[in-house]
Amino acid sequence: MNFEIYQDREALMMRLADQIASQLGQALRARGKAVLSVPGGTTPGPVFDLLSEVDLDWGSVYVMLNDERWVDESSERSNTALLRRRLLRGKARAAHLVPLYAPADQPEDQLEALSKGIEPHLPIDVLLLGMGADMHTASLFPEADQLAQALADDAPVLMALRSEAAGEPRITLTARVLKDAMNTHVLIIGQQKRDALERAKTLTPMEAPVACILPHATVHWAE
Repeated sequence: MNFEIYQDREALMMRLADQIASQLGQALRARGKAVLSVPGGTTPGPVFDLLSEVDLDWGSVYVMLNDERWVDESSERSNTALLRRRLLRGKARAAHLVPLYAPADQPEDQLEALSKGIEPHLPIDVLLLGMGADMHTASLFPEADQLAQALADDAPVLMALRSEAAGEPRITLTARVLKDAMNTHVLIIGQQKRDALERAKTLTPMEAPVACILPHATVHWAE
């Protein structure tokens, strides 16, 4: 694990956006396409704003979420809707969104179709993750109902997980997919998250799911 400390949040967001853009550019030059996977939530918003104005061949970039709440885009809790507002605009409007949601009562009803849409774009070139104070990442929550299966080396591409801490049912990329990413970044802000990260380094992925990706990740932190 690489751990990068920044003097303030603005410096972190600018440097992280620059690194992501550079790595996407490398993938585009190497194979003519690039795949970016990002979290929902408000923390990475400034990174998305910066990336949306970067000069890249966005028409050859495929963007997918790490995970999604099983809610329609009309919901204020939709990560997809947030992604459209903050990243898929400006120059990045030309990027292709790989969906993690399709209308259905339960995520299990769409798992096969959504997985088939993701599989051609693996492995991920640049993976940006967040981490909760409970040490979850994506929708791999401690004590989630199928966490062991989602952490397994033979896990499918996508799984539906439920956890009291998660609220709605979630659909998430599994640990196998996350660990296969070519470049992995974890964005955390504040002392509480740094303390959680230090705990995660001493725990198993079942206790701290973020631990499954830390050996290959660069963690970016500011107070």
